[in-house]
Formats: sequence, structure tokens, C-alpha cells
Amino acid sequence: MKTTSTFSILFWADYSRAKDNQALIYARITINGKRSTISLKRKVPIPDWDVHKGRVRGTSQKNRILNNYLDEVYSGLFRCYQDLKIERKFITSQAVKKRYLSEDEKHHSLCDIIEYHNEDMADKLKWGTQKNYFTTQRYISKFLLKKHKTTDIYLQDLDYNFILKFEKFLRAFKPEDHQRKMGNNTVMKHIERLRKLINLSIKLDWLERDPFSNFKSHRIKTERGFLSLEELQEIERKEFNIPRVQLVKDLFVFSCYTSLSYIDVIHLTSDNICIGIDGELWIHYRREKTAKPIRIPLLPRALQIMEKYKNNNKSIAQGSIFPKISNQKLNTYLKEIADVCGIKKNLTFHIARHTFATTVTLSNGIPIETVSKLLGHSRISTTQIYAKVIERKVSDDMQKLRKQFDEVENRYILNTLSVE
Repeated sequence: MKTTSTFSILFWADYSRAKDNQALIYARITINGKRSTISLKRKVPIPDWDVHKGRVRGTSQKNRILNNYLDEVYSGLFRCYQDLKIERKFITSQAVKKRYLSEDEKHHSLCDIIEYHNEDMADKLKWGTQKNYFTTQRYISKFLLKKHKTTDIYLQDLDYNFILKFEKFLRAFKPEDHQRKMGNNTVMKHIERLRKLINLSIKLDWLERDPFSNFKSHRIKTERGFLSLEELQEIERKEFNIPRVQLVKDLFVFSCYTSLSYIDVIHLTSDNICIGIDGELWIHYRREKTAKPIRIPLLPRALQIMEKYKNNNKSIAQGSIFPKISNQKLNTYLKEIADVCGIKKNLTFHIARHTFATTVTLSNGIPIETVSKLLGHSRISTTQIYAKVIERKVSDDMQKLRKQFDEVENRYILNTLSVE
């Protein structure tokens, strides 16, 4: 059986990342046009490197030792290639690399990539995102125990069928706390996180075959919930005797007029309140989720709520504008507020952000480009998902169009009468 047709080894110095005029040397293995690279952990002065020969110029003892080392690496790589041919193994540049590095017998597992991901992303991902990965990983562990009677599985054993069974497991899984089963989009979120772990495995050369190559995610488009003007006013008018419930109501309304998410409202301090370009008070803040800087003019209603908590002992002690409360408790109280105000929607804090985009800004004629800037979005297409044009805005626009048609028709009638 013919296993390969081309094979080459090339040594090269990486000038692009050179420091102090010293470049790292790499070995590149090419088989049938597919490449794999090995860092040789050796540096060479850029003037001493012969690009055409792939060796070091000069006869100094240091350069002779380095050239001898490169000859040994070449011989070792060629020997690995020959051994794989003798063993009638499927030969790729990656296989030669693994044989040379003595990694071809090491099989990484799903738990290995999870552990690597958690360590690598510890300082890169926000806690909210990390927490979502931990949840997905718990479901993977439950699935392995129930369906495979094991706590781990080799990456090379993952296939399309594994993914389908994991998806089926998630759809059927019923939490012990009597919550509802997962919706389609929640299932797809867990599948996508697994997919990212697998993609990381491939990038690390821990896995050659992608088990997701034939899998397609199926997301169901959902409408973003928001409050109508009447619903927002109903909440604003309502006063609560319980201080915590009143605080939650104020935080929610503040978000409706500023677009800030829960984490951004809670972390807001007096340092974030500045004089804007128009001489009015603005919020200058870097979003917790994206680290993107935002500039938001403070509307009168938001200013009133801030003023209310200016002398609050708890917020002063915490160094924040508002007293802090957990997201879980906040959303629990929002359910009570919705019931008291007769609002049938599933009221969560994030609905305030959607309400700002729709009811407070877009429906009042604020251009979508401005709304996108206020929301801190990089693309207007993202804003279009959040900012749905409500029925009243559509009605107003159509009313203007009717008036235009009426004016055209009236002019036509007047012209006809004058001619007669």
C-alpha cells in the first residue's frame, strides 16, 4: 500500500519573533503538502543563519555544536518516518512529529482537555462564562457515568454518535430540583461548549479527527422580551414598603433608562459619573462582559434614582452608587414585582436592557446607530436582535405614510378641479 509520495524536513529561524537579534529555530516536516512544526528550543544570531542551507554559518565551536544538533534532529525525524513506513502506519507530518516527541502512544482524554481549558482560561474568561463551562462539564460527567459507566473517555474515541447521544441525554435530563427540562437553545449551548473543547484539542494536536464535522446546531430564534411604555410606567408608579423590593425596583428602572446590565449597575461607582461633552452628567464605564468602554448620558429618571441612594449607608460603605444585592435574589424579587404590577411577562433584569433599546430609545426616534453605541455593541446587527421595533412605532410610521398618500391624493384632486 502506498502511504506517502512526498517527504521533506526544513530548518528555519523565526525572524518575526526575534529578540535581541536572536531567533528561535524550528523544524518543519512536510508530507504530501501537509506541515507540522517542532520548536527545537535553540536560538541563533540572525546574521549567522543561512536561510538556503538551513544551518548556521561559521566554524566557531558554538556554531559547530548547533549544526551537529540539527543534523541529529534531521536523522531522528527521518528515522521516525522510516519506522512508520516499516510498521505500515498511516503516515502524516503529525504522526512523524508525535513519534519523534514520543507522544504517539499518549492518548489524551476528555478530562484532560477540560482541565487544560480551565487552567488556560482562568484569567481570560469572566466568571459568568467560566461558570457556564463548569455547568456543561458537570453534564458531561453525568452523561459519561450514566451512558458509558465511566468517569472519562479518550478523545480519540469521540465520534458523531457520542455527540448525538449527549444531545439526547441533555434533552431528556430532568433536574432534581423539579425545574423544567432544558429548552432546545440551552441544549445547543452545552453542545457548543463541548465543541469548543474539541476544537481546542485539535489545535493542541491532541486529536486529528473532528467528531463534530457532520454535526449541525439547530437554534430556535426567540423574541427578546421587553416592557411596553405602559408596563414600564406601571412599575415606576408602584412603591413598595419592603426596602429590598423597592431597591430591586429602582435598580431595574435605572437599567431601563441606562441600558446597564446587572453586573455593571452593581459595580457602578461615583468615579464612573463624569461631565459629558454637553455639560451634563454621563456614565463613563467599561462593560464587565466585553471590557468595551461606553459613554451614556444620564436621563432625568436615572438621575432621580441615583440621588435617592446618595446618602445610603450601605452603598457608602461598599463604595458603590447602589447597595449591592445578588443577581439571584434580584430576579426573585422581580417576579414578585411583576405579579404585583399585573405584568404577565417573565421579568428578569436583562429585560431592562431590552426595554432601553426598544421602548426608551428606538420607539422615541433615536437612530439605531446611536442605540448601538449606547448599548456598547460592536456591530449594528447585534443591536437589531435586541432592539425590536414595537407596534406603536410601526403604527406611527404607517400613519405618517398614510398622511403622505392623503396629501398626494388631495393635490391630485385640486389640480383636476382647477383644470375643469
